[in-house]
This record gives sequence, C-alpha cells and structure tokens, in this order.
Amino acid sequence: MPFSAADSRLQASPYGDRTLGRLPETPSQTAGPYVHIGLIPRQAGFEIFARDIGAGGLAADEPGERIRIEGRVLDVTGSLVRDALVECWQARADGTHGIFGRTGTSFETGLWGFDTVRPGAVPARGGKARMAPHVSLWLAARGLNRGLHTRLYFGDCEEANAADPVLRLIEQPNRRATLVAARTERDGVPVFTLDIRLAGEGETVFLDP
Repeated sequence: MPFSAADSRLQASPYGDRTLGRLPETPSQTAGPYVHIGLIPRQAGFEIFARDIGAGGLAADEPGERIRIEGRVLDVTGSLVRDALVECWQARADGTHGIFGRTGTSFETGLWGFDTVRPGAVPARGGKARMAPHVSLWLAARGLNRGLHTRLYFGDCEEANAADPVLRLIEQPNRRATLVAARTERDGVPVFTLDIRLAGEGETVFLDP
C-alpha cells in the first residue's frame, strides 16, 4: 500500500525512523531527585520497599575479614556532594564474585559507607595476571551526565597494589594514590577511607566501564 503525505512526514520525523521501528536515543540528563526515589527510596524518605536493594548488609555467615569502607564525594570546589548515589561491586574473600551494595551519601554529613568483607584477589583480563584486592565503585550525582566508575584499593596491600595491572596503567604516582584507601581502626574493625573527588585538584581517577 503506498504511503500518504502524512506517512512521508512521519517517516522524516525527528522522533526517529518509524518505518523501521527505531527511535533515537534519549538525551543524557544529569542525575536528579528520582535517582534516590527509584534506587534508595528509604533514604529519600519513601518507604516503598521493605528495604532498599543493596542495603541489606552481609549474611551473618559470609566468610572473610569484616571491614568497613567509607568516604565522601567532593565537587570541583571541594564542597561535599550530599546527594550522590554510590554502588559497590566486589569479590568475596575467596576471590569469587558476588557482593553488591548500594547507598547514598548522607544528607547531613556527606559520608557514604559499606560494611563488608575484605575481597580476595581476582584474575585480570586475559587471566595471566591477578588484580590486587579492590572494590569497584560506581556513582551518580548532580551535574553528571552518566555514572562514573572507579576503584578502591587497600592501603595495607602495598605489594599487591604495586603489581596490579590497572594501577600500573596510571603513570603518575599521585594519580594512583587517588584510588588507595587509608586504613584506620574503629572498635577493632579495620576502616578504609577514600574520598572521591569529581574534578579539580586531586581529582579521582575514573575508569572506562
């Protein structure tokens, strides 16, 4: 059946090639309040679920050394970003994958944190080398058109960090240091602290996904 004039206008529509069933990609937008409402609603004050996904904590019988990782997210001026979303992905203590967490920076203190176990080393891409124990972090925040990927390495694993193939790709030592968390202790539990700086002096190294 031939196209009408209206069909021709539709085919040339800026909303995509309707004849092939394709639509253009939605334009990128910065993270807004619906990030919290959709992903961590209880922190935003909405009791939509019994608990937020990724906020349930570890199973009581999860093997490994219990630790806490925490930090702040800072913008280009050094000011706290109090409404960032932070996800963590890591290996279990034996190096197998499987631990996920999701939280947001505190609206009051700007602090984010996860209670977890120290991850084991995992094979690097290609399987010939091993990566130092680390936690992969993903964050979304106001002013960002897409989520940012980075890592947290442990400051008390100097030998493993020195051999890590990802850290070795970063030429400047001061840039590598933006991924290494300092260790302290709190109530007998190791605490590793890493601030994530989105831009400016001391900007965190961000990685391709």
